[in-house]
Amino acid sequence: MLLTALNRKLLRDLGNMRGQALAIAFIAATGVVTYVALLSVYESLRLTQQSYYETHNFGDVFGTLVRAPRSLEPSIAGIPGVATVETRVVAAVTLDVPGFDDVVMGRLISVPANRRPRVNDIFLRSGRWIDPNRPNEVIASENFVAAHGLALGGQISAVMNGHLRSLTIVGVALSPEYVYTTPPGELMPDDKRFGIFWMERRTLAATFDLENSFNDLALILDPATAPAAVLARVDQLLEPYGGTGSIPRELQRSHWLLESELDGLQAVGAVLPILFLLVSAFILHMALVRALALQRPQIAALKALGYNNQALGWHYLKWALLIGLGGVVVGMLAGVSLGSPMIEMYNVYFHFPVLLYQLSSTVAVSATILTLGAAALGATVAVRRAVRVPPAEGMRPEPPARYQTSIFEMAWLPGGPGPAGRMVLRNIVRHPVRAIASVAGIGFAVALLMTGLAMYGSFEELLVTQFSSAERQDVSLTFVEPRSEKAHYALKALPGVIAVEAQRSVAVRIRAGHRQRTLPLTGIPDTPRLRLLVDRHGQEISPPQSGLILSKHLGETLQVEPGDVVTIEVLEGNRSSRTLTISGLVDDLLGLSAYMNNNALHRMMHESAVLTGADLLVDSAYTQTLSQTLKYLPAVAGVAFKEAARDAFRDVIAASMIQTMGIIVLAAAIVAFGVVYNAARVALSERSRELASLRVIGFTRAEISFILLSELALLTVAALPVGTALGWGLIQSIAGFADTEVYRMPVVFSWPPVAWACLTVIVASACSGLVVRRRLDRLDLVEVLKISQ
Repeated sequence: MLLTALNRKLLRDLGNMRGQALAIAFIAATGVVTYVALLSVYESLRLTQQSYYETHNFGDVFGTLVRAPRSLEPSIAGIPGVATVETRVVAAVTLDVPGFDDVVMGRLISVPANRRPRVNDIFLRSGRWIDPNRPNEVIASENFVAAHGLALGGQISAVMNGHLRSLTIVGVALSPEYVYTTPPGELMPDDKRFGIFWMERRTLAATFDLENSFNDLALILDPATAPAAVLARVDQLLEPYGGTGSIPRELQRSHWLLESELDGLQAVGAVLPILFLLVSAFILHMALVRALALQRPQIAALKALGYNNQALGWHYLKWALLIGLGGVVVGMLAGVSLGSPMIEMYNVYFHFPVLLYQLSSTVAVSATILTLGAAALGATVAVRRAVRVPPAEGMRPEPPARYQTSIFEMAWLPGGPGPAGRMVLRNIVRHPVRAIASVAGIGFAVALLMTGLAMYGSFEELLVTQFSSAERQDVSLTFVEPRSEKAHYALKALPGVIAVEAQRSVAVRIRAGHRQRTLPLTGIPDTPRLRLLVDRHGQEISPPQSGLILSKHLGETLQVEPGDVVTIEVLEGNRSSRTLTISGLVDDLLGLSAYMNNNALHRMMHESAVLTGADLLVDSAYTQTLSQTLKYLPAVAGVAFKEAARDAFRDVIAASMIQTMGIIVLAAAIVAFGVVYNAARVALSERSRELASLRVIGFTRAEISFILLSELALLTVAALPVGTALGWGLIQSIAGFADTEVYRMPVVFSWPPVAWACLTVIVASACSGLVVRRRLDRLDLVEVLKISQ
C-alpha cells in the first residue's frame, strides 16, 4: 500500500480507534476460527477417506448370503459393469481375551494366502502376512490390538462353530471396510468388545463347513456404472442361496456412519461462521456510521481539496477491509491451532493408515473472501451515506435533533430517575437504532453461549431417553440363527437372569416407489417391558396391532407418511413380498428403524414363535458370571451390555461435542466483550464533549462513569431476554442441521444454560466497561477545558 496522504490518514485513524478495530477484528476472527477449524478438519477427513478408498480398493457393492458355491463367481463377474469380484467367508465368533472378563465379539474374514484381496485390501501396519501352513494365524485390527494392549505373537481364544480354538496374532492391520468399527446392532465403536480378524480362507472355510463356498462378497464397479442394475442382478443370482440383499457403498455400515459424521461436521461448519461474520459486519457498520459522523468536517474538507466520492469511498472502505483482514489472520492462526487437536480426536475413532491435518487453499481463500465480503457489506452503506454529503453542508455541524419528553420522565415514575438517570435514559430513547443494534449484538452473544452450553444438556437427555426410557434391559443377545421358543427358557436359566424378552428381527427391503432401504424389521410384543418404543421426548408409543411404525427419519428418506402403503420384501426364509400400511412415524433418536407387531411378523413369516435374539434383565451381582457363561455359548452370535454401549456412546459423542462446544462458548464470550466494548468506545467518542463539560461543572469521575456505564448496563440487561429467545431459536435450528441418520439431538430447554450464558455475558460486559472506565479516568481538567471551548 502506497503511503499517500489518504493512506497516512487511514493509518492514523485506525491507530486512534485501535481498541474498536481490534474488538471488531476479534469478532470477525471468531467466524474465521469456526470456519477454518471445522471445515479444514472436514476436508482433511474427506481427502484422507477418498485416498484410502482408492488405494485399497474399497468396494462399491456388498452382499451377504447363507452359502453359495464358488462356481457362481464367473456369473457374478459377468454382470455388466462389474470390474472386480471378491468372494469371502465371514463368521461371527465370541472371544476370550486374556485379562478381560467381559464378552468380546469378533468377526473373522477370509483372505487369500497367496495374494492380497482384490477388493477391500487391508493395510498391514506391522507384522507379516498369514502363513497357509499355520492354520491358527490371524491378522487383527489395529484398534482392537491397541485397546487390549496385545502384541505380535499374542494369543486369544475364539468359539468357532462350537469349538474353542486358540488364535495367534501375526499381523496388525486396518481396512477401508472398517474405518468406523461398530459391534453388530450398535452405532458407536467399542474397541474393547469388538474386533476384526483376517484368517486364511481355506482354514476359515473348513472350520465353518464352507469349503469351495462363500457367504459374503464385495464388488468394484466400472466408473460409469450405476449401482442399481448391478444390485438387482446380484440379488437375483444370490436369492437361491439365501442372499439377504446386496447394498451399495452408501449403505455399507462403516461408510454410512462415517458419512453421517462428516455431513454433520460440514453442516455446523458452514452455518455457525456465517452467523459470526454477519454480527461482525453489523457491528462494523454501526462503528463506521458513528466514526464517519464524527469525521463529517474532515470529509467535507477533503472534498473541497478535490477528492471525489469514489476516492473517499475507497479510502473509508479500506478501514473495513483492513479490520477484516486482521480478523482473517488471527482467525486463520487460531483455526489451525484448534484443527490439529480435533484431528487427533478423530484419529481415535476413525481408523486410517494416516490422518494428517491440513489447511487447504480452498478453505483459506473462501474464509478470506467471506470475511472481507462481510466487512465490505457492513461498511458500504455507512460509507456511501457519508461521502454523499456536499462540502458546504459538511462544514456545518449536523442540525440538532428535535427531542421531547420521554415516557421515563413522566411524573408518574416514583421519585424520578434523577439527573444522571435522566441523561442515561434520554440517550437511549433518543437513539433507538443505536440501542437496538447494541441489544441485538449482545443478545446474539447470549444466544451463542446458550447454544454451546445447551448442547451438552441435549446430549445427556439423549442418553437418558435412549438408555433409560427406551432400553431397560441390561444385556441384549443375538443368535447365530433363529431359535425356537425353547431358547426363551434356556436363557431364563442363565446365572443372574431375572427376566427375558424375546426379540424377532427379519432382514427386509422396504420400497416406496423408486426409494428403498434395506434394514431389519423388528417385532414388538403387545406389552413390551424391556425395550420400549419412545420418541425423542421420552414418551412411550403404543405398539401397532397392524401395519408398520417407522423412524421419522426413515419416513423422510422414503418420503412416506402415516396411511401410505409400502412394499416389504423379506430377504430370508420364505422371501415373501407384502404391502403394508404405515400406521405411524416415531421421532426417535438413534438410527433408522422399522417395527411391527410380533404376532403379525410371525404370521407374515409363516412361523411359530421364533427368536433371533433376546433382551435380559440381570442381577448386577451376577454380571461377571453371566459374561463368562456367554463367552462359550456357540449359539450366541452377539452380546451387548447396555452400560458398555452407553459408555461408548458417551466417549465418542462427548469428545467431539466438548471441543465444538468449547469453540462456540469462547467465540460467544469474545463477541459479548467486543460488542459491549465497541458500543462503549463509540459512546465515549460521541459524548466526550458532554462528559468533559460535566467534569467542568463539578461532576466527579465516578459520576460521569455512571452516566456512560449505566447505559451499557441497561442495554446488557435488555439484551438478556432477547438473547434467550434468539438462543432457543438457534438451538432448534442447529439441532435440525446436525440431525443425521445415526443420531438426532433432542432440543431441551433448561434454565442452567440460560443462567450461565447470561452470567458470562454480564461478566464480559463488566470487563469491557472497566476497560472503558480507565479511559474516562484519564480525562484531566486541562483537556476538559480545551474540549469545552
